[in-house]
Amino acid sequence: MTHSFDLAAAPGHLIRRAHQISVAIFNEHLSAADVTPVQFAILNALHDTPGVDQITLAKHVAFDPATSGSVIGRLESKGWVERRADEVDRRRKLLVLTPQGLRALAGMQSAVAAVQSTILSPLAPTEQVQFMQLLSRLVAGHEAA
Repeated sequence: MTHSFDLAAAPGHLIRRAHQISVAIFNEHLSAADVTPVQFAILNALHDTPGVDQITLAKHVAFDPATSGSVIGRLESKGWVERRADEVDRRRKLLVLTPQGLRALAGMQSAVAAVQSTILSPLAPTEQVQFMQLLSRLVAGHEAA
């Protein structure tokens, strides 16, 4: 007789559960802002790299270009993001935050900070630092591979 696999101790399962929990906490804190974690990531990346093209933006936020394209479309319909033709290559579209998008992003900052704090709250402060270091190493190690 074989022993059943202990799913509760599997890294993949725990990472998936942690992701579900983090998304639920994000949605709880930002429901009034009408924004998803993916939309926030894109807005934040556009703030840091205005005038970036969609493919480069997708790489910055670690999403496939097709997914980021539909998210960008929703952000455009909210009036938060605008596509502009590149001065050099008119076929190439560059993305920028609109003034409305900048205001929306600024209004989300404190709630997003609270989300991060809430996600880590079950851990002691030293454990939070250690967890973030280990999680960063785990992601970086797989991205490098």
